[in-house]
Amino acid sequence: MEFVAIDVETANADMASICQIGMARFSNGVLADQWKSYIDPQDYFAAINVSIHGITEDMVAGAPTFAEIDSTISSWLRDRIVVTHTAFDRVSVFQARSKCKLSGLSCSWLDSACVARRAWTQFSRSGYGLKNVCDTIGYKFQHHDALEDAKAAANIVLAAIAQSGLDLDAWLIRVRQPIEPILGERISRDGNPDGKLYGEVLVFTGELAMPRREAADLAAHLGCRVESGVTKRTTLLVVGDQDVRKL
Repeated sequence: MEFVAIDVETANADMASICQIGMARFSNGVLADQWKSYIDPQDYFAAINVSIHGITEDMVAGAPTFAEIDSTISSWLRDRIVVTHTAFDRVSVFQARSKCKLSGLSCSWLDSACVARRAWTQFSRSGYGLKNVCDTIGYKFQHHDALEDAKAAANIVLAAIAQSGLDLDAWLIRVRQPIEPILGERISRDGNPDGKLYGEVLVFTGELAMPRREAADLAAHLGCRVESGVTKRTTLLVVGDQDVRKL
């Protein structure tokens, strides 16, 4: 069982403005390697961001840019299971690479917040922030340091594996399923009248790469009316992973 946990801090509201990154590699449940670096975001530092992580423009003076450090990041993440707490860090890395016009990165992402929401019932709807979950499982760390946060996310996954009996591969599947799968929740949404796809009637089928509720919210924002099953009104069908023999 091997995976890499990653966390980033940003200089401002632009998610590509990464100013610190931390990565930790775990093998068979044990920390095997770790790496941290400041990054020059080539952007301004917002006061609210500095108040959270304490990183200033002076502290990153002379640090490498994201483009200069990407080969190291890629070598850690490529073709591995990569753990982050919420999608923030994954999106930040994606946006920073896009800004630098770098090619795609092949890896499997695992959100430890989604893991926590399914592993412990008290976090299923709220309270699944990194520090709160770590307080509950008894893991102590220095919050808002990228490497410390990365290791904290990793320990949430390790605690969930120990608590649930599900291994890492099983959790990759479990986080793509509803929090309470036995409820068989049927999701519908009204479309945003200002969305570009207003007037379309969309139905999801099969297993998606994100919770069905989140996919429905995104589609509704774009203007689609989301319904739970195919009818004569259906204009768009989004097909996730499923047995193609049933199509």
